[in-house]
Amino acid sequence: MDKGVKRVRKSIERRKKLRGGVSKGNQIRKVYPSLPQEEEKHGYYPFFADDNGDNTGENSMVAGLVLKGMLSVMLFLGIALMEQSDSQVLETPKAWTSHALTEEFPFAQVNEWYRETFGSPLGFSPEYPQTNGLSESLVLPVSGSITESFHTNGKGIMITPGETTEVSALREGIVIFAGNDQETNKTVVVQHSNGTTSSYGHLSDIDVHLYQFVANNQPLGTFKPSVDNEMVYFAIEKDNKFIDPVQVIQVDEQP
Repeated sequence: MDKGVKRVRKSIERRKKLRGGVSKGNQIRKVYPSLPQEEEKHGYYPFFADDNGDNTGENSMVAGLVLKGMLSVMLFLGIALMEQSDSQVLETPKAWTSHALTEEFPFAQVNEWYRETFGSPLGFSPEYPQTNGLSESLVLPVSGSITESFHTNGKGIMITPGETTEVSALREGIVIFAGNDQETNKTVVVQHSNGTTSSYGHLSDIDVHLYQFVANNQPLGTFKPSVDNEMVYFAIEKDNKFIDPVQVIQVDEQP
């Protein structure tokens, strides 16, 4: 009986020492909890929390997310209030905000500037041979006859390839649209560093994705003539105005 009591007392003293402090080098760190945990009541070794545990990374991440959320809400409310205001002082910021929210970011121009400044393309664009300032050879995206001129619709031209063929990019750039368009069905729009965009519509298949960098004459998709569609749509746009592709590319127009 005395031996059993002694073992219990020694066990209690041992636990008190463990809860009192654990030495590590010349430092003593406290461990918790001071009261028995549920696991300890059932014979399992208790869990001790460290006061000096490194939670700085998690706390910083949470604080950063909260701060970003607050700034986003403040920015949203600020823009909303500015748009509702009729003050003449805010006319310039309102015009700039509207332009920034409606215009596509100039990815191609930024990529071109980065490549010229630092000698290599951005991370999202692969290595392609540079033109070294020489003008790129511009050709139609597909080989075929122009069966509908720019003057007919005021937007672009219609090309009839006559057979299954690949549709290639006019020049290098960034894909800013790749999907279904209400007017031209499966369509790819490429943004170029000279401020223009080129559109390729009525495709049968699309082989590129949004924000992909494409090289000069790189295939964007394929076109397969069918009973419902025998023509590829091609257009060039700059400063929200359409340009006659025939004036940019020297081709033999065959209406």
